[in-house]
Amino acid sequence: MKAKVYFTKELTPEALEKMYDALGVALPGKVAVKLSTGEPGGHNFLQPAFIRGLVQRLNGTIVECNTAYEGRRSKSEDHWQAIREHGFMDIAPCDIMDEDGEIALPVNGGFHLSENYVGDHLKNYDSMLMLSHFKGHAMGGFGGALKNMSIGVASAHGKAVIHGAGDPDKLWTADHDSFLESMADADKAVMDYMGREKIVYINVANRLSVDCDCDSHPEEPKMADIGIFASLDPVAIDQACVDAVYASPDPGKAALIERMESRNGVHTIEAAEKLGLGSREYELVSID
Repeated sequence: MKAKVYFTKELTPEALEKMYDALGVALPGKVAVKLSTGEPGGHNFLQPAFIRGLVQRLNGTIVECNTAYEGRRSKSEDHWQAIREHGFMDIAPCDIMDEDGEIALPVNGGFHLSENYVGDHLKNYDSMLMLSHFKGHAMGGFGGALKNMSIGVASAHGKAVIHGAGDPDKLWTADHDSFLESMADADKAVMDYMGREKIVYINVANRLSVDCDCDSHPEEPKMADIGIFASLDPVAIDQACVDAVYASPDPGKAALIERMESRNGVHTIEAAEKLGLGSREYELVSID
């Protein structure tokens, strides 16, 4: 059976809630809302006013982890200031999950990793909304649900392990496809730990820069916004977003396509499917 991916062109707070409703699930217990709080200087991250309604409706806690690269989110003190400046603390409780350390999650049957190191506070949550800004990425080609769940949930040390395909000392020098496969390994660890029925995925495809929200000076988007996608399948939702970029009538899409193809970005989706995390075959259901 093909996975269902729900889609709307409407980019409003009300549409975001409507897309969550389309999934037909109610996240149980204490809900973590995983998103990128954005590197200061950048401005493409999901805005607090846009996500407020859904986050508050879920009584969600916005969760993040520190970065593995130097910047204003690599240390908790500076990261808290960035979260405050970007307005997230005005709409919901926030949590830097690796502020007090990390826990190791087993990776069963992965490509490269045997353990995935995530923020220690992950254990405090019962379910998770993976709320991702879909856009390009300097190393991954694109960032969506799979990147948000792997790199995003990983501790600063865990991020280095994923980038290094198991060796944090190879943070920026590991074989590229092995890095992409390691993201899929990390995804599997998080899904197995949380329980697949306790994670839902929403990708917001707006401000489609070739650069990630981790970039303090991202390139301005060359193409128009696409819309909001929602699914219970992280593989299907990322594949649907990639397909939507290719299908866009906007000639500005060429820049994002070049970024995705030059980094072999689709390989993360391929690897995740091979690990049984979801299906690249999907049914797109439009929500008016």
